[in-house]
Amino acid sequence: MALPTCTIRPALQCLWRAQALGSGSIPSSRSFRVTTSRQDEAAIETTKFDTPPPRPSELDPNTVSNRLQEQYLLRITGLHPIGSRRRRAALKSSDHIPFEQMPYQCFQEARKVLQEDREEKLEKITEMRRRIARWQNVPAEECGGEYVKKGKLVRMQKHLEELKILADINDPVIKKRFEDGMGDMNRPIYRHLANKKWREYKRLLLMQRISQMHIVPDILSHIDPTAEVSLGFGRRTVQPGEFVDSRVSERPARLKIQVFNKGERFVSIAVMDPDVPDEKRDTFSSRCHFLAVNIPISPTSTSVPLSKTDKDSQIIYPWLPPYAEKGAPYHRLAVFVLQQDKPALGTDGKEDVESLRTDFGPRRELFSIRRLIQQRRMDPIGIHLFRSKWDEGTDEVVQRAGIDGFNVEFGRRKPEKGLYKKKDGARYR
Repeated sequence: MALPTCTIRPALQCLWRAQALGSGSIPSSRSFRVTTSRQDEAAIETTKFDTPPPRPSELDPNTVSNRLQEQYLLRITGLHPIGSRRRRAALKSSDHIPFEQMPYQCFQEARKVLQEDREEKLEKITEMRRRIARWQNVPAEECGGEYVKKGKLVRMQKHLEELKILADINDPVIKKRFEDGMGDMNRPIYRHLANKKWREYKRLLLMQRISQMHIVPDILSHIDPTAEVSLGFGRRTVQPGEFVDSRVSERPARLKIQVFNKGERFVSIAVMDPDVPDEKRDTFSSRCHFLAVNIPISPTSTSVPLSKTDKDSQIIYPWLPPYAEKGAPYHRLAVFVLQQDKPALGTDGKEDVESLRTDFGPRRELFSIRRLIQQRRMDPIGIHLFRSKWDEGTDEVVQRAGIDGFNVEFGRRKPEKGLYKKKDGARYR
């Protein structure tokens, strides 16, 4: 059967056009194919993975802009990339001009105005220091007594610190160094910026967790944190209220306590559990998992690994791994940072460890943080919390710690079954 003429003519026209162009034969493959063959793909893949990863010394936290390289830098060297990824990519392709020498006329003119304002603040700082020195030499009888003189000096010193902050608050170089994590916490301006950044989000989140999990008023009636407390186990950082596996919390935690006022001070650290089941009284009691005193901290000395505290001069109760019984609800572990009262203790501000061991005794149960604060006149300046529940590793952790009664399992009490008693119907008439 012959094909219709309408279908043969287009094919013949294509052949005639190909012969007219000089092709001579029909091409064996399509001319618009752009994908590579399987052999070419294999060659490309082998060349892609043959390139070795960069060395840690070749990665710069200021210019690394690849996600894999960021993770490699953090895992190998422990350094965090500085700033955003877009900023690091821009710095990598720039001419590396110093920030204060950027060739923008408006930027340079603004810096001149800020420099003039800073010089005015420096003159006020010099004048305030002269006034403080002159006021210190005035006898207490001439100014209304020692109490009035001390209050005047405190207010003048506070105004001096405010002037130091105002002198550098608008400097773009200061803000750049703070955002890059290179600020010197010995200077008041960097402490002010760090405190402001902490109060914008982290402190709000912490206060939400404290209120949500009823740390206040179950443990303390009121707390106003003024120091940032970060908690972690090994390389893992724990967020406020997060559940921590019992095998992870078996080792002592590490703390980072960032204070925002100058000077060194001694603090006490207490870790307590207010959710210990008391089956005899059908209620809950408290237990102290760690207590140490005379720990020095400052704005530049923030790391406090609990495993490195001194056993003789600091530790009252060594670290006890947090655990929860099977069937019991989760346990809240609250970490308190208490600033020791300097005037009440003397010039050094240290606590007497032996007297504390005598007062609280060897038992960890029924520990009260309120009693410790009232007796020793301590001020709670920081707090952190995490939660613990029974898991598959709790039994092994409790056995290694030598805790008795680890094989206890709690359950809900069934209601008592009694005979049905019909109520007197006359009372409803």
